[in-house]
Amino acid sequence: MCGRFNLIDSPQIQWLCQTLGISLFAHHASGDIAPGSTIAIVRQQGNERVVSEAIWWLMLDHDTLKPNYKYASFNSRSDKLHSKRAIAYKPYRESRCLIPASAFVEGLGDKKTYHKIELEDSAIAFGGLYKEHLDQNTGEVVYSASIITLPPLSPQWDAIHPKSMPLMIDFEDAELVAKWLDPAFHDVEEFAPLLQPKVDKPMKVTRIGKPSKWDPVADSFLIVA
Repeated sequence: MCGRFNLIDSPQIQWLCQTLGISLFAHHASGDIAPGSTIAIVRQQGNERVVSEAIWWLMLDHDTLKPNYKYASFNSRSDKLHSKRAIAYKPYRESRCLIPASAFVEGLGDKKTYHKIELEDSAIAFGGLYKEHLDQNTGEVVYSASIITLPPLSPQWDAIHPKSMPLMIDFEDAELVAKWLDPAFHDVEEFAPLLQPKVDKPMKVTRIGKPSKWDPVADSFLIVA
């Protein structure tokens, strides 16, 4: 489960923007982004890639368009993507997105062990899903989004978060990104290899104290392929 992430202006984020052909703005940056917050998502609109703001919670209350806290839908489990009854089923086929980030936090589950994870010398592009909602009062479109999570990377992930890890898309793979963002590309079986946990780029892992503070309490170490 990816429960927090951040987005900080850096050469790595600038390279992600240049590679994807997008622009992020100062108000998109944040040192601590929690579920229910407003996040930046990259999606395809016609022939263009656009950055939209979305609520990090896929299922919204129909009337208020606020997060429906009855269902923890800030993440979408990969094993539910092919279940027709799952909220993620249709978005996985019609409205995939990328969610740019600098780092994210994972908890062991004991409420005291947390780690910050970064990709060494790289920004992160989470594989995400989004939905469109029409605000009946204003007529505006509101977006909601989730991050796809995979089975844990074992044994490297056992002491970090033994239940899952987020999907990270190689944003430098132009063909993959084009298919991922294309709402007309429905052959999702082609994405099956993405749903297997693996390390494409070395991960820098740092033990932290309070998740919202991102305060390091131990030396970093690397997880490599």
